[in-house]
Amino acid sequence: MRASRIAALGAAALLATSLVACSTTSDVSSEAEAGSSGTFPVTIEHVYGTTVIESQPERIATVAWANHEVPLALGVVPVGMAAVSWGDDDGDGVLPWVEERLEELGAETPVLFDETDGIDFEAVADTNPDVILASYSGLSQEDYDTLSKIAPVVAYPDVAWGTSWEEMTLINSEAIGLAAEGQALVDELHAEVDASLADYPALEGSAVLFSYIDPSDLSQIGFYTSHDTRPGFLEGIGLPTPTVVAEESAGTDLFYTSVSAEQADRFEDVDLFVTYGDADGEMIDLLQADPLLSQIPAIAAGNIVILENGTPLAASANPSPLSISWGIDDYFALLSAPLS
Repeated sequence: MRASRIAALGAAALLATSLVACSTTSDVSSEAEAGSSGTFPVTIEHVYGTTVIESQPERIATVAWANHEVPLALGVVPVGMAAVSWGDDDGDGVLPWVEERLEELGAETPVLFDETDGIDFEAVADTNPDVILASYSGLSQEDYDTLSKIAPVVAYPDVAWGTSWEEMTLINSEAIGLAAEGQALVDELHAEVDASLADYPALEGSAVLFSYIDPSDLSQIGFYTSHDTRPGFLEGIGLPTPTVVAEESAGTDLFYTSVSAEQADRFEDVDLFVTYGDADGEMIDLLQADPLLSQIPAIAAGNIVILENGTPLAASANPSPLSISWGIDDYFALLSAPLS
C-alpha cells in the first residue's frame, strides 16, 4: 500500500483524518458535461486483466495517491478519495493544490478514506461509486478483487507505483468518459513544464539522482529507480539518467533500491543529489562528512538539494495533474540553485 511504501522509505505516510463533511454526489459537473467526449462501454486493460465500464460514471471514487486529481482537473468532484498527511500543510487530509481546485469548483471536500492501514473498503463502499480509479497505486490482487465487488476498478497498467502522471491522466480520464479532455490536459501541462524549465538553464544536461538517505545509516545509498514517478518525471523532461540508476533499474521492476556506500564510485556521473531531510542543513553536513559518501563528486561539491520533509513542495516532487501547475516553478528553482 502507498502508506506502508512511503513510511518504509521515511518519505511519506498517509494518515487518518476525520471524515470531512461533503456533498452526497460527485455528479459530473456542468464544466465536464459540456466537454464530455466518452463513448461507452469502455474497456481498460491493467495488471489484473480488463475492466469494462458500461456507461459514463457519475459517482467516482478514487484510492491511493493522486488519482482523484484527474477528475478534479477535468471538473468532476469525486464522492471519495484518500486522505493524506505527507505534504498536508493544515492537517485536513487534503493537499493545498487539491484544496484550491475544490474552491475553484465551488465544491465541498469529498469523503476522505483513511488508508493508514490499507484501503478502507467499507468506507469506499459507503460512497456507492460507479467506478473506482486506482491507475496510480500498488493494489494487490486481493485489494483489486475486494474493490471489484463494489464497482468496476481501474488498476495500474503494469508496475506498482510506476504509472507516470501522463498515463494516470489518460487512463483515468478515459474511464470517466473524458479521454479527449485528458489528452488536452496532458498537452497543456507539458507546455507549462517546458516553459518553466526554460527559465532554469542550469538544469539542462544535469544528471539528477533522486535518493532517500537514512541519516542513522549511511552505509547504504538508497535511491528511486526509473520506474518511480520522481526520477521518471526528470527523465521525461530530458535530463540524463545517472548510470547507476539506469543499471539498477534494468534489473528490477521495483521503484526503489539501494547499494552499499562502498560503491560510491558508481555515482561519479551524478550532477545533483536530491534527498529528503530537515531544512536545518544537517543532512548536507552528514553527507559531506562521511568518508565514503564524500567521495561522490556531487556531494563533495555541495550539489545537494534537500526536500524538506512533510512540506507540500516535497510532495509535489511526485508529479500529478494539479501539483504540477502549483509547484513546478519552485521545484525547478530549488533543483537549479546548487548548479547555478
